Amino acid sequence: MEACRPLAGRVALVTGAGRGLGAAIAEALAGAGAAVACAARAAAAGQATADAIRSRGGKAVAVALDVTRSEAVTAAVAETARVLGDVDVLVNNAGVVLDRPTLEVSDADWDTVLTTNLTAMFRLARAVAPAMIARGHGKIVNTASMLSFQGGINVPGYTASKSAIAGLTKALANEWASAGLNVNAVAPGYVATANTEAIRDDAERSESILARIPAGRWAQAADIAGAVLFLSSRASDYVNGAILPVDGGWLAR
Repeated sequence: MEACRPLAGRVALVTGAGRGLGAAIAEALAGAGAAVACAARAAAAGQATADAIRSRGGKAVAVALDVTRSEAVTAAVAETARVLGDVDVLVNNAGVVLDRPTLEVSDADWDTVLTTNLTAMFRLARAVAPAMIARGHGKIVNTASMLSFQGGINVPGYTASKSAIAGLTKALANEWASAGLNVNAVAPGYVATANTEAIRDDAERSESILARIPAGRWAQAADIAGAVLFLSSRASDYVNGAILPVDGGWLAR
């Protein structure tokens, strides 16, 4: 039974859980037995994911969270602890991408991307770590990207933030591994979500992408959720500071 529900008795906090990857991750963790706090900027979006989990017999609550606000991060972690218990698994999934040539990127654009994608992950990890360290166990899974390894085009802020996430993941793993915490990251490839619909609808661009992916298909959200589930479970207890590509072999080409 434990093998079927490896997260039974654990509490997970998933950011960006209102749709796409975040919703799929929250549902996968709940399916593995975790009680899940579904954090999203729009309360209704997080509520929809929590409702979907509860409809399948899982335990979940919605938590409103604007990850760009430090005080909101503190409040969300406290609310999760109050309702479900201290966080055992943090999935830092919330993020934003601004597709724009560098010369058109304003200081405000840059600050928004870096704050959302990087600073928020640092603040959330810092907020949950004390209780994890006190208990001697905890899992933090960050969402990196193929652009943690590559440069991309017209996404300077996104690339900078995702490259920094890889470094932050390793730094926190080095610092906290001896306390029983595992800090790792997944690096998704091209995933079929609402965010990539325009690319998939562009036949020429979609074909060029598929030609580069050895698996011959776009990832589904469940593919990424499966990797996050591994990094959230005891199966990954000796995995520290890893950036796990889930890309169908894209980076291997």
